[in-house]
Amino acid sequence: MGGAVSAGEDNDDLIDNLKEAQYIRTERVEQAFRAIDRGDYYLEGYRDNAYKDLAWKHGNIHLSAPCIYSEVMEALKLKPGLSFLNLGSGTGYLSTMVGLILGPFGINHGIELHSDVVEYAKEKLESFIKNSDSFDKFEFCEPAFVVGNCLQIASDSHQYDRIYCGAGVQKDHENYMKILLKVGGILVMPIEDQLTQIMRTGQNTWESKNILAVSFAPLVQPSKNDNGKPDSVGLPPCAVRNLQDLARIYIRRTLRNFINDEMQAKGIPQRAPPKRKRKRVKQRINTYVFVGNQLIPQPLDSEEDEKMEEDNREEEEKEAGEAARPEEPPQNLLREKIMKLPLPESLKAYLTYFRDK
Repeated sequence: MGGAVSAGEDNDDLIDNLKEAQYIRTERVEQAFRAIDRGDYYLEGYRDNAYKDLAWKHGNIHLSAPCIYSEVMEALKLKPGLSFLNLGSGTGYLSTMVGLILGPFGINHGIELHSDVVEYAKEKLESFIKNSDSFDKFEFCEPAFVVGNCLQIASDSHQYDRIYCGAGVQKDHENYMKILLKVGGILVMPIEDQLTQIMRTGQNTWESKNILAVSFAPLVQPSKNDNGKPDSVGLPPCAVRNLQDLARIYIRRTLRNFINDEMQAKGIPQRAPPKRKRKRVKQRINTYVFVGNQLIPQPLDSEEDEKMEEDNREEEEKEAGEAARPEEPPQNLLREKIMKLPLPESLKAYLTYFRDK
């Protein structure tokens, strides 16, 4: 499934294409997509395919097409502080984007059938927290993943504001999924080859809307134990943050707000990553000539084509000159403020989440 938009050269280029095709429609979703580089979730040697609008699978590791994730993120209507459950959380790519919107007081849980994929997701999450430049620009709700079949969730599990299922749901499992949802919540899942948004409007009332025609592998049926019944799976607890963690959140928030106010007072705009100009595609005008008894099309360059070629050459030369200059490392103002605080080094390390940059 995928191929709805053109391939991008990098993550920003892919997001531009998804916006242009109206798969990404809100600023909040766009910011989350730009903050998480899809290529970081691919295995080495496969990254060349990361910015195509195609699904990717290698062993148990799987990523849906970018257009699918875009529609899912928009349909979930995420807001800070909500609880989210990802059924079939896979690499953690979607859960990490969701965490950027939920913020530190949300709940972000995932359940995944394959233990090796959960380990992969945890590695990618740790890499994002430790190395990504985006981490300090957002308040983050860290995902918690468990191994298990999402059709075996314990009956006494808590309910969620938002749920996504990343595998095809059979009609007889639809009500099972709905029970996991709070009143007022939104569930997005593929049913009968349709990505469907379901809103729980009351204790026993629902509203459904088809979003997009899709093709998903079906949910794996649970295996049974020696008693002939499937074992139940416990979801992560909804833990309350401790005082130390709350202090870190509010200190970082205060410093981030101070930096924003300082920049506004100085008239310094917050820098967005530079966008490359898209090359204009040369359109050929054909004329036809007779060769013997055959009418043969001959390309004919127009003056506009020649000007386009010249503009593209100038743009390439400019980009080559910029690439030759040594690139300045991105400035992390939040980290700089933390490191200047009159605190022991151990506390500074805690405030920076023990990041090295």
